[in-house]
Formats: sequence, C-alpha cells, structure tokens
Amino acid sequence: MRTASEPLKARRIYLLLKDKIASGELADGERLPGEFALAEEHNVSRVTIRQALDLLAGEDLIQKKSGLGTFVHRPASKVRTVLADVSNVFAHLIEMGRTTDVRLLSFDYVAPPDQIREALRLAPDERSQRSVRVRLVDGVPFSYLIANVPERIGRNYSREDLARMPLLELIERSGLTSASARQEISAVLSSPDVAEALDIDVGMPLVALRRTVYDKAGQPMEHLQALYRPDRYTLQMNLERTGDEGHRHWSPTAEVYRRERPRRRPPVRKVGKS
Repeated sequence: MRTASEPLKARRIYLLLKDKIASGELADGERLPGEFALAEEHNVSRVTIRQALDLLAGEDLIQKKSGLGTFVHRPASKVRTVLADVSNVFAHLIEMGRTTDVRLLSFDYVAPPDQIREALRLAPDERSQRSVRVRLVDGVPFSYLIANVPERIGRNYSREDLARMPLLELIERSGLTSASARQEISAVLSSPDVAEALDIDVGMPLVALRRTVYDKAGQPMEHLQALYRPDRYTLQMNLERTGDEGHRHWSPTAEVYRRERPRRRPPVRKVGKS
C-alpha cells in the first residue's frame, strides 16, 4: 500500500514546490532545504522527496549543484501567456485568432449529441459541421477546441479555410453577424487524447469553457467546447463599482479587449508673449 502511494505523494510535493516557485514564494536562486529536512516537513521518505525533485529538475525549475545543494531556477519564459477578457467575448476571439497559430485535427459533418443539438436548435435530421483544433502560441499548444456549426452554415467554408482563418470570421463571411453569446466556465481533468494534443500529463486540470454564439435574430451560429492549459491561459474580467449608495456592487466594464500600446504625449501648445 505504501509503495503504491509513493508516486502520488511525490507528485503532490512536486506540485506544492512548483506552485511556490511560480508564485515567487521560493525566489530564483534560493537554496532549497536538504532532502532530509524536506522529508521531515512533508512526513514522507527521502526517496519520495528525491522523486519530486527529479520532476522539478526535469522542467528546469531547480538546479542541483554538487557539494552546494539544490537551488531554485526560474528561466525566462520564451512562451507568452494568452490573456482573455471574459467580458469582451468577440473582441477576444478575433484577436486570439489573428495572433496565435492553429492545428486542425479533424473536420467532419456529423449527427451531433443531444446537448449540442439542443444548443444549436437543430432539427432531428440536421447535421453539424464539427471541427477539432489546437491553438498554439510561440509553438506551444494552449487550447483544445471542439466547434459545432449548423451544416447550412458550415458549407460556406472548407477544411482549408478553417486551417488558416478564425472560425468566427468564416461564419461572418457567409453574411451572418455575431451579436451575443452565452458561456459557462468550469474546470475538468484532461483525457488521454486532449493530453496528447496539448502535450501535458493525463489528468492535468484544465480551464473548460462552453460557449454558444447567436446572430442578430437570436439564432445559434456556433457551439464551442474549449479546454485551456492554465499555465498558458489567463482569464481576466475588468470590474467597476455601480449602483446607488447602500446598494453598490461590482459589475463588468465594457472595456474593449486590446493590447497595451505606448501612450502618446499630447502636443505642446506654444503660447506667445502678451
């Protein structure tokens, strides 16, 4: 029983130390306690501590220096983190589609499951155009996207189109205009196929987003199931205090998703002598 639980204990300690490194609680260059001290602190064997440290070393988060000890190493990240504004769905979708790369895994016309059929308000005999894509930033996968579109809309673009253009742009190219969306955000554990596509371990927690997009007439255009790596994707919502005194509360702002740009100084007005 002890042998079977050792890998789980090692992973738990690895995750605890990794979180402390990521948050800055363990600073770059800081010396970690020795194996014996860590084993005492976490009430595990030194073998378990060694396994946890090996996992950290495998990700280049620590460096072992002979005769000196083990030190935190936080290499400068070469991969950007995608920042998503939850309160500005469409601006974010378009921006992300233009600034990230896509890998199209599948493109088919299928009979969708009941949940998606209801979300898209399809007739019993209607099919959907189903695609599975992986989005990458700086060559690293960060999202796994399963999109379903009514067949009558999906016939307006090809597999080749979807491999090079954002889905929302393709839908709107057919003459429709996205006007609103309903989305739910939760968390799930990665399945084997998703883990392989995102280059992560099976069972890793993922941010899960489910979204239905509607046109101006209130008809569903797209149903999206999106899974995001939390180490590469951050959700953001800007809030402001609204309401009368005594009934004030936080509400989402209408600020448009954008990249920060340098502010220009206003021109200096020359004033002549009077």
